[in-house]
Amino acid sequence: MRTVGLIVNPVAGMGGSVGLKGTDGEMYEQALAKGAKPVSPIRSREFLDNVTRQDDIRLLVAPGPMGADHAAAAGIEYGIVGRLPGPPSADDTKRLARELVDAGAEILAFAGGDGTARDIADAIDETIPVVAIPSGVKVYSAVFSYNPRAAAALLDAFVDGSDVSEEEVLDIDEDAFRQGRVDSRHYGFLLVPEDDRLLQGGKESSSSSAEAREDLAAAVVEQFEPSTLYLLGSGTTMRSVAEELGTDKTLLGIDAVVDGRLVGSDLDERAILKLLETYPRARIVVTPLGGNGFIFGRGNKQFMAEVLRKVGRENITVIADRAKLLAIKNLHVDTGDADLDAALSGYIEVLVGRDHVKTMAVE
Repeated sequence: MRTVGLIVNPVAGMGGSVGLKGTDGEMYEQALAKGAKPVSPIRSREFLDNVTRQDDIRLLVAPGPMGADHAAAAGIEYGIVGRLPGPPSADDTKRLARELVDAGAEILAFAGGDGTARDIADAIDETIPVVAIPSGVKVYSAVFSYNPRAAAALLDAFVDGSDVSEEEVLDIDEDAFRQGRVDSRHYGFLLVPEDDRLLQGGKESSSSSAEAREDLAAAVVEQFEPSTLYLLGSGTTMRSVAEELGTDKTLLGIDAVVDGRLVGSDLDERAILKLLETYPRARIVVTPLGGNGFIFGRGNKQFMAEVLRKVGRENITVIADRAKLLAIKNLHVDTGDADLDAALSGYIEVLVGRDHVKTMAVE
C-alpha cells in the first residue's frame, strides 16, 4: 500500500475557454461572468478514473472541492485531511499540502497550473514526489504530465517503484501574461516519478529566426483561399502570418481573418463558435508552442472540443520552421476530451516552407 495525497485547485483553468489569461484573483469573477465552466474537477476525475493501481493505494484528500468531492464522484475510498474554513485559496493549498505530508502521504497529486505548482513547491519543496495534473491556463512547468491519463500512469509507475527526478517549476509573470507576453523564470524544483514519455518538458525559447518566420508566413498565406475563415492560434510564428496579411495579432490570443481582413481579435470559445455559424468554410492554423510540441491544449484553450469538432481535423494546418522542429520529437494534444484527443492523434503534415512538409506523429 502506498499513501497518496490529492489537492485540487477548483478554479484552475476556467479562464481558458473564455479568452482570459488565467483565473487568479479577480480573473475568477470575470471568468464566471463570461460563462466559464469548471475545468479541474473534470481533469481530476479523469485522472482518478485512469489509475489502474487503485487497490494498491490509500487515498488522502483535501476537503470538499479541493479533493473529497472529486474522489467521491469517482467512487474511490478516501480519508479527509484538514478543513476548509472558507472559499479555497492559495494559502489553503499550501497548508493542506503540508498537512497531507504530515498525515503520511508518500506522493502528492495536484490539479492546477503553474501558480498551483508554485504553491506546492513553497509548501513541501522536495519532501515527497508529486504528480501534476495539467488543469490551468498557464501550464509551462516541466513537472506537469501531458494530460490526466499520463498523470495516472505516472502514479501507477510510482506504485510500481519507479525512480524520481527533479523537474523545474516556472514562475510566470502574470501581469505580463495578461498583456500578451510569456515572461518566465526559474522558481524551484519538485520531485516527480521519472518517465520522459509522460512528462511534457519545460518551456523553451524559440530558436526560430525572424527571417525564417517571415518566409514560413509567406508560404502559409499563399495557400489561403477566398471567403474562408482562418482562425490563427497564438505565438510569434502566428503573429508573423498576421503581419504577412497586413493585420494585427494578439500574441497569446486567437484571431480570425477572412480575405486578408481581421474579423475577430482575442476571441473566446463563444465568439469563435459564432464566427463558425457565419462562415461555413473555416480552417485553424496553429504552431507547436514552446519546446513541448503542443498544438492544442497549451496556450490556445479557446479551441475547445466543440470548436475543433466543427472545424474538423482535415481543416487544421500546422506550421513550424525546421529549427523549431529539431527540438520536438512528437506533437501533442490535450483538449480535455479523451475521444477527441484520440481522433486528432496519428500523423499530420507540418508545413515548414514553400511546398515543403514534414510528417510528424500527434500523441
